[in-house]
Amino acid sequence: QPMSRGSQPPPAATNGGDDGSVRIEQARKLPDFVQSMNLKSVKLGYHYLITHLTPLCLAPLIAVAIVQASQMNSDDIQKLYSHLHHNPVITAIVFAALAFGSAVYTATRPRPVFLVDYSCYRPPDHLQVPFHSFMEHSRLTGDFDESSLEFQRKILERAGVGEETCVPAALHSLPPRPSMAAAREEAETVMFGALDNLFNSTNVKPKDIEILVVNCSLFNPTPSLSAMIVNKYKLRGNIRSFNLGGMGCSAGGDVN
Repeated sequence: QPMSRGSQPPPAATNGGDDGSVRIEQARKLPDFVQSMNLKSVKLGYHYLITHLTPLCLAPLIAVAIVQASQMNSDDIQKLYSHLHHNPVITAIVFAALAFGSAVYTATRPRPVFLVDYSCYRPPDHLQVPFHSFMEHSRLTGDFDESSLEFQRKILERAGVGEETCVPAALHSLPPRPSMAAAREEAETVMFGALDNLFNSTNVKPKDIEILVVNCSLFNPTPSLSAMIVNKYKLRGNIRSFNLGGMGCSAGGDVN
């Protein structure tokens, strides 16, 4: 039955069992997509307002000044000049206000961000796993049934990975031998390999880096991945480092 906005969800259904018992089935409540979209619009509007707060505040004042200036004739301009010439205090206040407004706008406006370079670690060829080798390896582990293997096969075909995709060395063994030491070694190999290439191609010194953001989908050791990079490259002591996790396939690294 269709529901109007603001109405209550349908009550739970009750079914009687063969043995006379009563089973209560809770109706599933659909997510409120309208409220979700409204909240997203509010967040976007708030972000736009805060980002462009200074121009939005100065725009009405500039518009009023332009309108007033367009209505002035030569006599009005001569009177204004004479008034400012004989009142140096007012002149100083006006120029101080203009300088202060310009400084505030320059300090608060969004600064452009430039991508200096991009580096992606390329593993050695012996870590490559073709599709048929991956499926055979999964089958020999004995950890997956036929439905799971079929699901893996569909993922390989539709996820966009190629025949030269690599997996960590610990997963090449039968059975796989994942461990904390192997995961840390893999993280160091990937991060340090990408950063070495980045430093060599850009001639950027590690001491020049002010912000370090490390984002990993799953592995989150202590000390953190960002601490491993700071200690490896002897980054500056006042660097602002951020270690993020839980971002899934969108995880990556960023240095500024």
